[in-house]
Amino acid sequence: MDFELTKDQKMIKDMVRKFAENEIRPKAEHVDKTGEFPIETFEKMGELGLLGIPFPEKYGGAGGDTLSYILAVEEVGRACGSTGLSYAAAVSLGASPIYYFGTEEQKEKYLIPLASGEALGAFGLTEPNAGSDAGGTKTTAVLKGDYYVINGEKIFITNASYAKTIIVTAVTGKDERGKNIVSAIIVPTDTPGLTITSNYDKMGVRGSNTTEIILENVEVPRDNLLGDPNKGFKQFLYTLDGGRISIGALSLGIAQAAYEAALKYSQERIQFGHTLSKFQAIQFKLADMAMEIELARNMIYKTAWLKDKGKPFTKEAAIAKLFASETAFRVSNQAIQIHGGNGYMREYAVERYLRDAKLMEIGEGTSEIQRMVIARQILTNE
Repeated sequence: MDFELTKDQKMIKDMVRKFAENEIRPKAEHVDKTGEFPIETFEKMGELGLLGIPFPEKYGGAGGDTLSYILAVEEVGRACGSTGLSYAAAVSLGASPIYYFGTEEQKEKYLIPLASGEALGAFGLTEPNAGSDAGGTKTTAVLKGDYYVINGEKIFITNASYAKTIIVTAVTGKDERGKNIVSAIIVPTDTPGLTITSNYDKMGVRGSNTTEIILENVEVPRDNLLGDPNKGFKQFLYTLDGGRISIGALSLGIAQAAYEAALKYSQERIQFGHTLSKFQAIQFKLADMAMEIELARNMIYKTAWLKDKGKPFTKEAAIAKLFASETAFRVSNQAIQIHGGNGYMREYAVERYLRDAKLMEIGEGTSEIQRMVIARQILTNE
């Protein structure tokens, strides 16, 4: 499928690339080494309107589409994987569910600050015993009068330390078959009983805030229930489908950065009297890298287009995320190989790209889960 970007989409891509080159890339190494969350960068991104790209202007957004947002994620990820992950999580997970499933009152109260860049959001799904098995959620929300009382624990949650709201998944009852009803509830982070800690020492995306959340008798109004209480699970599956497009775009950005670094190095490094780019072994590596990146980009853009057109995109999102994330890892790995011993050193960014890329094969559904989703779709729908 041939994608002709609109004038607005090209403008967003160019604007974000310029911002990423000037503001994000120069800090990427520091963010990785120290693990510091680039809060000033996010404040500037908020001022530019990047946190509201896919949301209507009436809710503080920029009135753009999914593809415009995906282009932005790709450009941010090309400059810094940590910043890209937190950006994608803030929009796709922290804000989008409120836009898609929230009441008008919830959008007015919670979406506008997120879309206008005044605040960050987070999404609390993963638990110590519920990762890929999201249906195994143990966190509970019991309705007492006009309040839900929430108890449980969440792990590996992005942005929570800097978020004003967390959308938490919790068991709110049983259906007629006796299965747990898992609902989504908006929890302001200043609610008593909510404890957020960030003690993880991660392999990659080290500057993206990753937290553990403890909820002890956390009380929120029943009005904070997001969407249909009986469709919470379907709602966050839709949320994850959208999130997978953004993780695919982030993977694409990392892969592009690794490829560009390898291409530049191959044209400068002299061995046996020639640049590395003159050797067929290196040319074939670069060709494979370019090919996979182009295929990943086409799949991601197609999936974003399907979402914007209101068409089914579950299978395509899984394919895009799976292929792009594995491409990012392969490309980053080959970029290190082309750099030789230098590629193993912190001085060169390619080892960071590999560490950052690895999470793309795990977060928002592992590669194994993506293959399950694809198989289920082709066996039941085709």
